[in-house]
Amino acid sequence: MIREIKTNELFKLLELYTHLHELGVPEYSRHLERTWDKICRDANHHIIVCEIDGKIVSSCVCVIIPNLTRNIRPYAFIENVVTHSDYRGKGYAAKCLDYAKELAQKANCYKMMLLTGSKNEKTLNFYKNAGYNCTDKTAFIQWL
Repeated sequence: MIREIKTNELFKLLELYTHLHELGVPEYSRHLERTWDKICRDANHHIIVCEIDGKIVSSCVCVIIPNLTRNIRPYAFIENVVTHSDYRGKGYAAKCLDYAKELAQKANCYKMMLLTGSKNEKTLNFYKNAGYNCTDKTAFIQWL
């Protein structure tokens, strides 16, 4: 089932993120609680999950960003695309990205963007097959 995350599923999501690049689940803190609350209250911040047998096995974040250009149309930014290593190759992340695309279309976004740090050809082909291209723009990152 593809859906948006529920507020009581934070630690299920954090556990899934250990299959992305996190070294472990962060300890509960007031900062974590405030951040989660802020995300949950933001109507433009969507955490999409794929649930199989009660377990969150894949997810992505889709943030709709208001914009003053392109006829005042917003754009969507995709981040934290991840699938549990035991569930990869089954199309779950693609379904999460499809759901994100539906959200972006409903919000009248003119584009969707995502960045990946992966150089793995399989991962890059996954994004290409999902409709993204790597030729229109050049991404630059400044780590803080």
